[in-house]
Amino acid sequence: MTTDISNLLKRNQLSVTNSRKRILECFHKSDGALTHAVIEQQVGEEFDRVTIYRTLQTFVEKGIIHTIPTTDNSVKYALCKEACSEGHHHDNHVHFICDDCGTTYCLDHVTIPSVQLPNGFKHKQTDVVVSGVCEKCDN
Repeated sequence: MTTDISNLLKRNQLSVTNSRKRILECFHKSDGALTHAVIEQQVGEEFDRVTIYRTLQTFVEKGIIHTIPTTDNSVKYALCKEACSEGHHHDNHVHFICDDCGTTYCLDHVTIPSVQLPNGFKHKQTDVVVSGVCEKCDN
């Protein structure tokens, strides 16, 4: 996995630093999306919160991760698929947030329909978030 992470950073023209590697490891080990706070807990006191924030922003800009809005107006982050690149996110899928455990899942097989905007409006991003109970919590 360490080689894959290093290659991902190099492919996106980023320096391979300990903070970037550790943060990407968190995503690779996770079943769902992560908040800044969860990442901060997982990397311990190795890196300060500003370093984590800047690293996440860089990963979003490079198309390595994408943002997911939450009901409490915070943001979660999830790994992008290989089709994403700097300035071009292609994660056009629905997200599911479990009301019981709080896990956020990328539903890659459920695409967001296109929205016809009025003339003069410019599309930036469309987010569809579904809430309910995941299969783990339903049992």
